[in-house]
Amino acid sequence: MKKASVILSSALILGLLAGCGNNTDNAAAPTNAPAETTAPATNSGNAGTEAGQYKDGVYYGTADVDAKTGWQYFALLTVEGGKITKADWDAFNVNTAGDLKKKVSEDGKYGMKAGGASSEWHEQAAKAEEFLIEKQDPAAITFDAEGKTDAISGVSVHVSDFVKAAQAALAAGPVEAGQHKDGGYHAEGEMDAESGWKSTVDLTVANGNVVAVKFSGLNAAGDDKKQFSVDGKYGMKAGGASAEWHEEIALAEKYFLENKGTAPTLDAEGKTDAISGVSIHVGEYFTLAEKALEGAK
Repeated sequence: MKKASVILSSALILGLLAGCGNNTDNAAAPTNAPAETTAPATNSGNAGTEAGQYKDGVYYGTADVDAKTGWQYFALLTVEGGKITKADWDAFNVNTAGDLKKKVSEDGKYGMKAGGASSEWHEQAAKAEEFLIEKQDPAAITFDAEGKTDAISGVSVHVSDFVKAAQAALAAGPVEAGQHKDGGYHAEGEMDAESGWKSTVDLTVANGNVVAVKFSGLNAAGDDKKQFSVDGKYGMKAGGASAEWHEEIALAEKYFLENKGTAPTLDAEGKTDAISGVSIHVGEYFTLAEKALEGAK
């Protein structure tokens, strides 16, 4: 009987311990989730599974174009030894295809301090870059519904596009840089005595590739040909054309980007049948683009 009693007592104790173990497993796990942000946290894909374990290389990613301003932000990240060692947050303008935003800011043409800010855009961008290098995770840059953050001292600009671009870059994995030097490039032709216009080309290069292009022109009054057409002053449709000049030149710009600057087959007049919907002279623009990129070597 005594032996049976000992066995029974042991069984009861084991049952109680098992019950305690089950309660521990069912308890809610503690969390250290960051403050709410509209961007998803991600370190997935080829980049690695956690901070400090990214694959070495250069990463490039973009956020969506700002429809109002034309700026498209990008992040260019360098990873060495599994860690982000360099971060470049910048933007190109899809409408003007000129200098990168940092250059515009450095040249005093963006004018944030003139508008009351404590520092210029490129200075605030540098602080955001430093913060990312320190934290090693874009999701550490939390932001509110307006895209602004309290996480980085001295930064009042919208950082949401930096977060989205950096996350897109890391998710995509390392990429090969193009052959050109980053920046904005311009070239223009001679004034045409008959038309009164001279052709102009503006290009933006990021990560070595042309990412934005503007084919346009100038007259003696300084009017921008593309805007002149948008304003209804060029009047191609009124003359019987199926589209306005700015609509056709936009198709040529698209072709240029998609074909990495390779010119279509042209006739003696500089026209082409290779771009559907384009009846205007486009040959000079591809020639001027090559000239502009001579400064990007």
